[in-house]
Amino acid sequence: MAGFGEEFEKIYMRYFNDVFLFLKKLSKDESIAEEITSETFFKAMRSIDTFRGDTDIRVWLCQIAKNCYFSHLKRQQRFVDITDIEFADSIDTIEEQILNRSDVMQIHLLLHNLEEPYKEVFMLRVFGELSFKQIAGIFQKTDNWACVTYHRARNKILEQMEANND
Repeated sequence: MAGFGEEFEKIYMRYFNDVFLFLKKLSKDESIAEEITSETFFKAMRSIDTFRGDTDIRVWLCQIAKNCYFSHLKRQQRFVDITDIEFADSIDTIEEQILNRSDVMQIHLLLHNLEEPYKEVFMLRVFGELSFKQIAGIFQKTDNWACVTYHRARNKILEQMEANND
C-alpha cells in the first residue's frame, strides 16, 4: 500500500497546479478553486481504480474537478445556466484537445480560417469562457442562436481536424 501512496503523491504533485488553474478559471475564485482542488484529488484517490487509462490523466482529473465544481454550485444553491451544464460533455472533446498542447496550434490555424460568426462565437465560448447568454447579448441574438452557432463551429473544427488526421 505504501507504493500506491507514493504513486498517488506523484500524480498529486504533477497535476495539482493544472487542476487548480482549471478550477480557478472555471470558478473565478481562488479560495473556491483551492477547496475544490483538494476535493478533486480526494475523490480521484478514492476512485483511481475506475481510471481506465484511455484518456490523459489530466483530462480525467479535470472532469472530476468540473463535476465537483458543479456539485459545489448546487450546494450553494446558485443559479447555474442549464445550457452550459447540458452541453458540458459535448465540450469535453475540445477541452481535451486544448489541454493537449500539441493540438492547440492546429485549433488556432483552423479557427483562423473559420468564417464569422462561428470563429468569434467559438473563441468567446472556449477562450473567453462566456456563457451562451453573454454571447447572445454581444450579438444581440437569442441564447439558442449562440448555442447552435457554437456547436456548428465546434463541429466544423472537429470535421477539419479529422480530415487533417486522415
